[in-house]
Amino acid sequence: MPEWVSTVVLADRNPHWRVDLKDSLRQELWPSTLQPIVDKILSDQRLGHEDGLQLFAEPNLFQLGRLAHLHKQAMFGNRAYFNSNVHVNQTNICVLACRFCAFRRGPRSKDAYALSVEEYLEELSKFSPYVTEVHSVGGLHPDWSVQHYAELFKRIRAEHPHLSIKALTAVEVKHLAQLSDLSIESTLQQLKDAGLTSLPGGGAEILDDDVRAVICNGKESSQEYLDIHHTAHKIGLPSNCTMLFGTIETASQRVDHILKLRDLGATTNGFQCFVPYPFLPDSTRLPMAQLSTGQEILRVIAVSRILMDSIPHIKAYRMNIGDELAELALQFGADDIDGTVQQESIMHLAGSTTPLTHDRQQLSKLVRNAGCVPIQRNTTYTEFEEYSPPQPIKRLPMA
Repeated sequence: MPEWVSTVVLADRNPHWRVDLKDSLRQELWPSTLQPIVDKILSDQRLGHEDGLQLFAEPNLFQLGRLAHLHKQAMFGNRAYFNSNVHVNQTNICVLACRFCAFRRGPRSKDAYALSVEEYLEELSKFSPYVTEVHSVGGLHPDWSVQHYAELFKRIRAEHPHLSIKALTAVEVKHLAQLSDLSIESTLQQLKDAGLTSLPGGGAEILDDDVRAVICNGKESSQEYLDIHHTAHKIGLPSNCTMLFGTIETASQRVDHILKLRDLGATTNGFQCFVPYPFLPDSTRLPMAQLSTGQEILRVIAVSRILMDSIPHIKAYRMNIGDELAELALQFGADDIDGTVQQESIMHLAGSTTPLTHDRQQLSKLVRNAGCVPIQRNTTYTEFEEYSPPQPIKRLPMA
């Protein structure tokens, strides 16, 4: 375990990681294509857009991964993080119809649903004894204002006080503010006062309005996404951020996306984890989308780690990329694999086949197979414990 004391801002990151990274970089031989990047890091120059394009074009994926892995090791050593969580998606009814979404339903659809507060709590009670976090995102329900969610969060806090609440994407917050005739700040403050712990990062997609006009027309703009997270950080709500890649975006647009999030993170110190995940084309309505290979997924994770110096953690989102690739990603710059999850709808309706039966012992095995030390964390990366599976029961020999 680290010698430093973690805070919400540090999120268990070594405060001297830049010095340790330089020491590691000097001990390696780098290809000519990466040496200018390494030289910039050694001279404390922040990497820019052209550097990002060079990283995406780097022909030697192994060396790119090595550079990202040294960043990860300087920050966290060989630790890899997970938590015990459950996803409860409160409704699939949504006033929008994003082209990539396989989860959304109209209110008249036969399989549309909207959990009442009591139904939500009943579902949560099945998992509450085994988890420390509930993760809730869903559709933009036409009738649910901020009062609905404030009541829900208060009830969760009262009935399950050990749980942290990570809930509501930026577009959900915008929708609640509009329905409730409130500012974004007032909306977030009411939700925080009711018990909200942090925001997930979903809905960033690609922070380019031309791309958004095609894949998620009607959602918040790129600047609105950034502004909502800025406001959350301002009032003391940490958050994650994401990138959905493999739709119609270019490498240049990916780099722009990463740098916009990096710059906001440097300003607010409020982003704790960046979650890049590929588009899953099954059962969705975006036929022109690309299909990311395993190599491309590892490349995006590695480039993200190298560029994202203001955001502590990079997540290999196993619900999306699968356990095998998530394990490999822990050697390509990722340091977090999310959690036990227990149940999840959005990614699985889009085509994910990742098992939902994982427990802490299975996750720790995945982490150790990747050569890392499994660290169970809380939602905001301020409490940590190295996970050791229970010892098998010794049985007496048969007579």
